[in-house]
Amino acid sequence: MATEVKVPTLGESVTEATVGAWLKKPGDAVALDEPIASLETDKVAVDVPSPVAGVLGQQLVKEGDTVNVGAIIATVEAGGVASAPAPAAASAASAPVAASVPAPAPVSSNTEDASSVTLSPAVRRLVLEHGLDPSSIKGTGRDGRLTKDDVMAAVAAGTAKAQGAAPAAPVAAAPTSAPTSSARAEERVKMTRLRQTVAKRLKSAQETAALLTTFNDVDMSAVIEARNTYKDLFEKKHGVRLGFMGFFTKAVCMALRDIPAVNAQIEGDEIVYHNYADISVAVSAPNGLVVPVIRNAETMSVAQIEKTIGDFGKKAKDGALTMEDMKGGTFTISNGGVFGSLMSTPIINPPQSAVLGLHRIEDRPVVRDGQIVIRPMMYLALSYDHRLIDGREAVTFLVAVKNAIEDPTRLLIDL
Repeated sequence: MATEVKVPTLGESVTEATVGAWLKKPGDAVALDEPIASLETDKVAVDVPSPVAGVLGQQLVKEGDTVNVGAIIATVEAGGVASAPAPAAASAASAPVAASVPAPAPVSSNTEDASSVTLSPAVRRLVLEHGLDPSSIKGTGRDGRLTKDDVMAAVAAGTAKAQGAAPAAPVAAAPTSAPTSSARAEERVKMTRLRQTVAKRLKSAQETAALLTTFNDVDMSAVIEARNTYKDLFEKKHGVRLGFMGFFTKAVCMALRDIPAVNAQIEGDEIVYHNYADISVAVSAPNGLVVPVIRNAETMSVAQIEKTIGDFGKKAKDGALTMEDMKGGTFTISNGGVFGSLMSTPIINPPQSAVLGLHRIEDRPVVRDGQIVIRPMMYLALSYDHRLIDGREAVTFLVAVKNAIEDPTRLLIDL
């Protein structure tokens, strides 16, 4: 008996999604709750689990199709028998006919073997980019699934096989004409739903808000010294590495309390002030920038903040962020410094009214007590909606963050 597979509830106000990838083929055996397809929503990728154990029947939609919540996308034959051996038997029966054209057969077989590995959209993209055979990589994720770290480790170690490498060896002469045709090749790839949403929201922010950016620089000497002194003890006690984001998040929470307009937002003709700090942390994911939220960050310790950010980073790499992880946020911190950015003008994340941009740390000459000395300096950038936040408030907020980072004792005695 066939059981219908429907698009699950995707989250508040989300009514449709795009089929990102089929993780199983018709005829593949599936277990109860095993992901059979991945959907891309405006914010995250969502796996569609099998409602029963059995064999995947029809796929009623194609990759790239838009589907609504509750739509039927496939069927599963409960208790069915996987049809995987059938193609093998068929190819064996037709072996005498296929003998005259041996090249295509092994390529097709290898492709089917590789595609049978269950991959998340992030991992699938990485495998395709490197042209790897996923079945040659050992997975460490749930139920042995591949993670992004597994693929990158295999690439670094050189242990992963190239897709189709084995069967391609006997026909090595075939690719000789490829260089001439691909010298000026172009490729058109449809924008993912996440990328389309990011593009619309950022453009909307520019058109709606009165954006302005103010800059300052901060001497990172004290924070670097504290980190170097306590990082080993910190990791031993809390099980997480001590970074700089914990310090900046605590400094931001203190500054938001003193300058509440930076933590507010405009709704119609009203200003909504928040007495809590839900900090959105910009994280790079395979499909684009995402901003999971550290809720009630003002109540957290540095260790709790660092652990939460670390969990978000891992989930983003594995494509496992949920709608709940992304919901809300009153202020954003974006750290372009991890990619080497010297300075930028970040764009606010509506309906928020401000975003703090962090940048790379580099030694620069500065004047201290009348002497030119070398200090590890970082540029800070605060972009804000000038409709709500005045220049004085923006500058005061940024100076408060600077003072807390240059003298971390302020974070302990609440100054």
